[in-house]
Amino acid sequence: MPSLSRAGAFILLAVSSLTIMVGCVIVPGLPAIARELGVPRAAAWLVTVPSLGVVLFGPLVARMSERLGLYRTLCLGLFTYGLLGAGGMFLHGAVPIFADRLLLGGATAAVMASGTGLISQFYEGPARLAMIARQGMAIELGGVLFLSAAGLLASWAWQAPFSLYLLSWLLLALVLGLIRDPGKPVSASDATVQRGITPALQVVYLAAVGAMVVFFSAIIALPLSLHAMGLGETAIGNFLSGVSLVAVLAAALMPRVTARLGEHGTLALAFSAFAVAHGLFAWAPSLPCFLVGGLCLGAGFGWSVPLLNHMTVERSAPALRGRHLAFLSMALFLGQFLSAFLDLLPGHDDSLYLAAAVLAAALASGMALAHRRSAATTLLNEN
Repeated sequence: MPSLSRAGAFILLAVSSLTIMVGCVIVPGLPAIARELGVPRAAAWLVTVPSLGVVLFGPLVARMSERLGLYRTLCLGLFTYGLLGAGGMFLHGAVPIFADRLLLGGATAAVMASGTGLISQFYEGPARLAMIARQGMAIELGGVLFLSAAGLLASWAWQAPFSLYLLSWLLLALVLGLIRDPGKPVSASDATVQRGITPALQVVYLAAVGAMVVFFSAIIALPLSLHAMGLGETAIGNFLSGVSLVAVLAAALMPRVTARLGEHGTLALAFSAFAVAHGLFAWAPSLPCFLVGGLCLGAGFGWSVPLLNHMTVERSAPALRGRHLAFLSMALFLGQFLSAFLDLLPGHDDSLYLAAAVLAAALASGMALAHRRSAATTLLNEN
């Protein structure tokens, strides 16, 4: 197995943080940015269109990772990420802007899938699970840091937040200088490799879509609910940052929780936390209940998304990890994109919270059933 230095490991974790940065960079200055780019009535789409791009370009990224290898795919993704991200400030009008954001989603898919794929090549077993847990922590910490930096830059000039996308070029230089290409582990054309998506992977992808629908439906609705309770923008930002910090802590604990409960048991716990969070948001009589709901929301994310990355790696042949991780990226961002449609439910935010709670409870039940079946199978094999 190829080796990776501590500096190289840090770089791959930093690369992972770019995936959450793709949308949040422009959020603090979104009204002004949308107005200056000529799309004032479609501001929200500036944030969500990259998610659609990940879904649409995911199959292309899967093929690219097999032909070029994970290392070259990462380098190409980092270059185009910076080019398309920072270049958006020079465009004007709906067609060029949304075309740019859509292609940026494709670059994000390349960075996300190849970055995790490289981690899977440099680590194995418990070390891999620990590294992927750190990756989940890096993603959430990146969200906190990039939102703060973007807010400061947006107060200076509406174009300034776009400069954060150029961080990918710095990371590209560091990847080229400090990380050696591990090569392709096995030819993807090997007849022994099963190219189809197995039922085990289908369960992982379904859980990924569900986790992101449930998580981001709360992210969409919480600012409005908290504002109605009298909180200002700063307090709302602090609340959402607190959710991210809880997710960081939960991701750090995820390997221990998984060792105790198993993979499906941990996912059942994560979706139960999501269900409790949305139940509290729907029926919360006071801010303290919302705070407890925020804790559950962050815990659900930290116990689910990093684990789903690990489960995809464990259920994929080495030659097909890039392909399957690209499909996981599609599932995660599809869930993020679909979460916006829950906002179309009739009624107030309570309807959204209740729908998300029901979905989370159903997924928790499904994962608990899968955990029982897995435990029964293990017991039979031991006997």
